Amino acid sequence: MTDRFLRHEREALIEEGFCVVPNVLDGEFVALLNREITRLAMSVPPGDRARRRSQGVMLSAMAHPLLADLIAHPPALEALAAMQFSDPTFTDGYIISKPPHSPRLFWHYDWFAWNHPSAYEADPLQVFFMYYLVDTRVANGCLRVLPGSHRTHHRIHDQIDNPHSQGLSSAEDLGDPAFSSQPDERDVPVRAGDLVIGDARLLHAAHANASDRWRPVITLWFQPAFSRLAPSIKAQMVKKTQPIPDDWPSSARRKVAALHPSYDGDAHANPRVLYRRRATSTTHPRE
Repeated sequence: MTDRFLRHEREALIEEGFCVVPNVLDGEFVALLNREITRLAMSVPPGDRARRRSQGVMLSAMAHPLLADLIAHPPALEALAAMQFSDPTFTDGYIISKPPHSPRLFWHYDWFAWNHPSAYEADPLQVFFMYYLVDTRVANGCLRVLPGSHRTHHRIHDQIDNPHSQGLSSAEDLGDPAFSSQPDERDVPVRAGDLVIGDARLLHAAHANASDRWRPVITLWFQPAFSRLAPSIKAQMVKKTQPIPDDWPSSARRKVAALHPSYDGDAHANPRVLYRRRATSTTHPRE
């Protein structure tokens, strides 16, 4: 990939809230991850799966030391650097396996410091890395997004309260607006091994998995420019960092620990605050 390509992707991330970097993982690594993730997903009891019928099986990224190689994957970190994000940190992640014939994933965002002025800045404060381990399309539950909703109020913001409630997770009411189709939504089908980078503030969801196969994705949370974050948000990020299991190999522990955020100031962690519309924002044509 060229510098020009990555400049374009940086612009897409800032303006639309997401971008796709192709072929970040090779086929051998994808196959290895797939085998281990499938084994982990199948070990989860059916009753536990029902609690998250919309998302599917969710496990911490600390469930397997193989994830250390993914978290610290050099091509992905090099892509961030080429997009002018040179001091990323990693806090947490999830292995998400969407079962066959499972419903849509609801519209949601993954940012919870909406009370802080920096939540409305152009550059992303936190991004997700999504690695799908199979080729995705509408039929098997590909990602769908509302471009620009990370920086501009969208009508869906008014129709969801807690975007991670138990009712949404268990898909109790598929007629809820959180599961709706939107005229301005965009599908994001990708190939296995591509990297989707998205702003944590972006409203995103997924189609139903109508196929006969699991659709696994690994989502990792990075702060692309940790040094620029406000002290209270730095403290929040440190607080939410997943601890590395003691039984991981030392090499795996070192890889992840090297990316953990560190803050030694005296600011309190910013509280988790649901979306609130910016008081000075103007009405967007989509409303």
